[in-house]
Formats: sequence, structure tokens, C-alpha cells
Amino acid sequence: MNLSNEDVQDILRVLDSTSYDELKLETARFRLVLRRSGDGAWTQETQALSTAQRSDSADRAVEKATSGGGSVAGREAAAAAGVREPAAPGGAGDSRHGLHEVRPPMLGTFYRAPKPGAAPFVEIGSRVRPDTVVCIIETMKLMNSVCAGAAGEVVEICLDDAQFADESAVLLRIRPESTCA
Repeated sequence: MNLSNEDVQDILRVLDSTSYDELKLETARFRLVLRRSGDGAWTQETQALSTAQRSDSADRAVEKATSGGGSVAGREAAAAAGVREPAAPGGAGDSRHGLHEVRPPMLGTFYRAPKPGAAPFVEIGSRVRPDTVVCIIETMKLMNSVCAGAAGEVVEICLDDAQFADESAVLLRIRPESTCA
């Protein structure tokens, strides 16, 4: 399924005109979840589901969105629909140390907690499952939940709270469950 920038803008317009609080869209290549927060703004959870490269149309939608075309909401959702996918399912692992590296789905600001003053999602030593939310990446006022992608123990948190992260940044490292002592 390929989504154009216009498709994403249409989806957001429809959602804004309804009382729905959540939309889940899943394809063979990605899963997109949009949730309306308490203040009426949309939050997003994105997860790449395969190693296939983004389609040219998704690249064009993201390129158009980030170059100033379309609405802010359309740019945010287009970026979500065309997230850069990891090199391996669930993120690339660091083969030198046998650690799973969690990387952001897109560039943005790294947050360890769901809101200021709240407890962090995870700490060093926390046990996680592949679907455990470990942090948030904020991109253009849209909050993107980032999942661990592997079961195991958090052994390193690589960025400071509120630090900028591009797609190549390592957010944290997890010792996979099979190698946990």
C-alpha cells in the first residue's frame, strides 16, 4: 500500500471531523497508530514491519512534506507513513557485542518519559519485550512511541533526555533475552 501526501492529508481531515479517538493502519511494511490525546492533539506510534525499502511514492510524499508542501498535519503524517525502515526487522543489532540497538523511526527530539516530570519509560536494568515502549521521538509536535524491538534487558541509554536524534542515532541498547545472565 502506497500513501501519497494527499492521501495522508485526507485521512487527517476525516479524523479531525469525527469523534474517533484512535486510528490503526497496518500494511505488510508498516503499522501506524494515531491517537487523540487529552488536549485534542494527535499522537502517533509507528513501527516498521519489514526490511523492504520505502516506495518511491512514499519518498516523494515525505520529501514534499518536509520541503514545505502541504499542511503541518499532512507533513507529520506523511513522515510517519514513510518512515525509514531499520536494516533488520525490529532494528539493527550490534554484532560486536550481541546487543540490540534501538534507533528512531525518524529524526526528532528524544524523550525518556511520557511527559515532563513523569517516570522514564525504562531505566538501565529494565526488562523489556519487543512491544515495550522505551521512549518517544517528537517530530513536528507529533509524539512517536518507539518500541524496544527485542526482548531483554536495557544495558545502555545513549542519549540525554530532550536531545536531538537523527535516523542513524542509537537511542538505547538491549541485551537480548537469550544472552541475559
